[in-house]
Amino acid sequence: MTSQWQPFREPLPVTLLRTGTIAIVVGAVLAQFWGGLARWPMATLLVLWPSLGGHWVELWFLNWLRPRLSAARRVQVAARVGVWFVGGIGLAIGMGLTAMAIGGFRLARWAAWWLGGLAFIGIELVAHLILQLRGRPSFYDGRG
Repeated sequence: MTSQWQPFREPLPVTLLRTGTIAIVVGAVLAQFWGGLARWPMATLLVLWPSLGGHWVELWFLNWLRPRLSAARRVQVAARVGVWFVGGIGLAIGMGLTAMAIGGFRLARWAAWWLGGLAFIGIELVAHLILQLRGRPSFYDGRG
């Protein structure tokens, strides 16, 4: 079976600059709600989980799973949303464990693990909306 999908490639420095910038900016915003500037480094570290970690979840889907699936749009959409959900759960657990290891945060409810999956789906939908608005391949047009 030959695949119509081309592997996604991006230089590592570009990935680190984009995801690091997202983490710094979102970390600064969250720090304002979490106790001020002193919380900025911790907030930035935690946001690296969905920004940088999320990049690797998406890369795994694009370069490993997607070429192995049927090209049917419904199959691709279901698989991608499923990967986002499971990946989001893993990233949320990583964030929670990092927060506990650093100190200063305690997970209120492990029973809400699935919220990480839903949140990551939302993050990815917004990220792909931005790509779509910029005319780049995205989840919405089936090219990205």
